[in-house]
Amino acid sequence: MSARQNAPVIIKRKKIIGGDGHHGGAWKVAYADFVTAMMAFFMLMWLLNATTEKQRKGIADYFSPTIPINRISGGGEGSFGGDSVFTERTLARNGTGASNRSPTEANAARGISGVDPQAQEDKANADDEALRKVEEALTALAGESMVSDGLLRHIVTRVTDEGLIVELFDTADETLFAEGEDTPTALLEELVAMVVRVFSLVDNDVAINGYTRSEPVVLIRNPVWDLSSSRADRVRRMLEEGGLEAGRIQRVSGFADRKPAARNPMAPRNNRVELILLRDPAGR
Repeated sequence: MSARQNAPVIIKRKKIIGGDGHHGGAWKVAYADFVTAMMAFFMLMWLLNATTEKQRKGIADYFSPTIPINRISGGGEGSFGGDSVFTERTLARNGTGASNRSPTEANAARGISGVDPQAQEDKANADDEALRKVEEALTALAGESMVSDGLLRHIVTRVTDEGLIVELFDTADETLFAEGEDTPTALLEELVAMVVRVFSLVDNDVAINGYTRSEPVVLIRNPVWDLSSSRADRVRRMLEEGGLEAGRIQRVSGFADRKPAARNPMAPRNNRVELILLRDPAGR
C-alpha cells in the first residue's frame, strides 16, 4: 500500500497550436501574390500577341510618357540655358525649351539646320521654270509648239504639286489603243514619240498612270483593272523604245475606271494615259 503511494507522478503537457494544423494564414498571402503575378504575366502575353506595334507603343507611353503634357518649362537665356522650374530665382514661362511663341534675339534657338532656305527656294523656282518650258513646248503657249494640231486635240496639260501632268486621251473618232486591248494605234505612237522629244528638254523623273472607261455591269469578269495597268506598262515600253532613259521612270500604275474625267463613266474620254514629269525632290 505504501509502495503505491510513493509512485512518481507523471504530468503530460499537451502543446496546443492554433490554426487547426494549417500553420497560420501567411501562406495565403504568398499564394495570392503568386496568382496575381501569374495573371499579370498572362495578360502581358495576351497583349503582346493581340496588339499591333503602334498599339504596343501607345501602351508603353501610357506607363512611361514620352510626350510633354504641358508647355511650362524652365526659363533662362538661349537654348538649353534655363534653370529648373523649381528654382526660386527664375519664373517659369510658356514655351518648350527655347521655342517660344515669339522668340527674341536673346532667347531664340540657334544652330545649323543643314537646309539653306534660299537654296530651296531657288531650286523650286528652277523646277517650276523647267515644267513651264515643257508645257509651252506642248501647248504653244509661247507661240511655237512641237505638236501638230491633229495631236493637240488629244493632249491636256496641267501643273500640280506632284509635277506637270501630260494627259493623252481618246476622242469619239480616234483612240489610243485597240478596243479592249493594249495594242497601240498609230495615233498613240505619234503622241509617245512627241512626248519623248519634249521630255528630253528636262531630266525630271516620270510617272505613268493608266485609266479606262467603265464597262457594262453585266460583265462577269470586269477587265478594267488589268486593262488600265497593261496599257500604262505598254506606254512605258514605248517611251523606253523611243529613247527615254529607263531610269527616269519611277512609277507605273493602273487606276481602272475609278477616276473618270467625263461625267459619263462609259465615255471614250475616260480612256486616257497620264504622263507626269515629277518635281525634283529637295536636295537632289
